[in-house]
Amino acid sequence: MDERQLRLACDDAAVRILKTCEAHSAKIACAESLTGGLLADAFVRIPGASHVFLGSAVTYDIKAKASILGVDHDLLEREGAVHPEVARQMAAATAKLYAQPEYGERIIGLSTTGVAGPGPDGDKPAGLVYIGFSIPAELAGGATSASGVNPRIEAVELRLSGTRESVRLQTVFNVLKHLNGLLQ
Repeated sequence: MDERQLRLACDDAAVRILKTCEAHSAKIACAESLTGGLLADAFVRIPGASHVFLGSAVTYDIKAKASILGVDHDLLEREGAVHPEVARQMAAATAKLYAQPEYGERIIGLSTTGVAGPGPDGDKPAGLVYIGFSIPAELAGGATSASGVNPRIEAVELRLSGTRESVRLQTVFNVLKHLNGLLQ
């Protein structure tokens, strides 16, 4: 897909996600690194997104991931920001960051972390990306624990290619595509 087709596919996916979330009284919050607000833009480009989309914490700096989102500092020191557990923690943390009593446990947390390029980041190649998801159990068949219902938290590894902007846009498309699948 070229960039124009990718943007149209993102718009289509975002429309479906927003409709599904609104029908289930669910909300969406993001924690973004390499996408730097592009994931948030995919939602806010759609009229009526404010009924579902809460916001996005752009934590580009590794220390911001720890101080704002609460990602484990030792994990970041040991593995760096480009790691599946970092993506999982970012997704779970953003759902909590944007929580309000009236939303209950119905906040979807999304995250992006990776290397957009043009070159590698240390031993992490350009195009290595992790996307994270924290999906309320009611929407994704999560497990129930003694303290209540646990969200489904996962990370997906992507190996993307192309320009820096292309990697960022492909990341957003993959988040939306995967989320649509999880909400089916």
